[in-house]
Amino acid sequence: MAHATTPHASSKETIARFDRYVVPNYRRYPVSLVRGENSWIWDAEGTRYLDFFPGWGCNLVGHCPPRVVEAVRDQVGRLIHVPNTWYMEAQGDFARALSERSFGGQCFFCNSGAEANEAAIKLARAWGAAAGKFKIVTMEGGFHGRTFAALTATAQPKYHENLGPMLPGFTYVKYDDVDAVAGAIDGQTAAVMLEPVQGEGGIKIPAADYLPGLRELCDRTGTLLILDEVQTGMGRTGEWFAYQHSNVTPDVLTCAKALAGGIAAGVLTAKPEIAAALKPGMHASTFGGNPIACRAGLATVETIEADGLLERGKAIGERFRERFQTLKDEMPAKIREIRILGTMIGLDLTFDASAVVAGCLERRLLINATHGHVVRLLPALTIGDEQIDDGCQILADVLRETHP
Repeated sequence: MAHATTPHASSKETIARFDRYVVPNYRRYPVSLVRGENSWIWDAEGTRYLDFFPGWGCNLVGHCPPRVVEAVRDQVGRLIHVPNTWYMEAQGDFARALSERSFGGQCFFCNSGAEANEAAIKLARAWGAAAGKFKIVTMEGGFHGRTFAALTATAQPKYHENLGPMLPGFTYVKYDDVDAVAGAIDGQTAAVMLEPVQGEGGIKIPAADYLPGLRELCDRTGTLLILDEVQTGMGRTGEWFAYQHSNVTPDVLTCAKALAGGIAAGVLTAKPEIAAALKPGMHASTFGGNPIACRAGLATVETIEADGLLERGKAIGERFRERFQTLKDEMPAKIREIRILGTMIGLDLTFDASAVVAGCLERRLLINATHGHVVRLLPALTIGDEQIDDGCQILADVLRETHP
């Protein structure tokens, strides 16, 4: 793909501007990125990086995927935004596409994962209000977003520091433990909310009987099962949604990140009889379901299906597993565990992973670390085998050179 040369500030100049004008609430790498294509990304100085963590998981079909780019270009020339007091063809089409690839539910669109989870929490309380049900059980190590209800649902104390008090009505229990959830449910419990695979929590994949056990428990107690698939959804795990690896259907599903090929978008999907609890005027999102995001989402669905990317995601995961198993055999004192489901990939180290992230950056490989000691990779479904092998070689070299 040819690109015109566009003048831009140097990384140093951009960093200086941020230091002066941007709130410093992010830890940023000292690089200004200006262009991306598939699994490659370039900085302001023209240095090319191999990206194993594109867009924090949002760029599931690569940087600037062609169908998404063309859909957005076409849409901005037709209609950029209209409020949700009007009907929009693209929103209806995208809702149908998601419903048909999940469990036949109805969709509420927003702009992010936190917003989708806020909507799910509000829906659960609205649904349970007549019966006096308002409590929600969530899992230790989970992550649901930065807005207040989603933050309270996030059972990690480090995210609550200096922000209390948190909202009432949330109970935290151990992940991958059905009995713990059963012990937390009472007559005021409206929902159980969790990630089918914990992402920020360290790529934790539960036992095969966990989701079925929760489904049976929720059915027995008259409790909603809410699955947060903000990170796992849209093909990340080799299925459209991670719950589809189990014989389980949630009552409510949330998704964002990869939903629209890198364009900001979030969605709540709920069974129609549950969705009906959100009455007109009870919840809204100004930009949610805007025509640009919905066209981008439809192009993402088309890309995944036309290019066979669900199956490709499974193959990518197995290629990483092969490479990492070899590494684990070589360095058992450094690698504790390999966790992989499709292109949701974790390498649990026996030491802090920050030096590994820094070492890979020096060698022009972009990765992530979470929970301090877990190397987290969310590569695009469009990444090539040679790129996988090259990146794994860089990571292997860095691990060999890094001393705990």
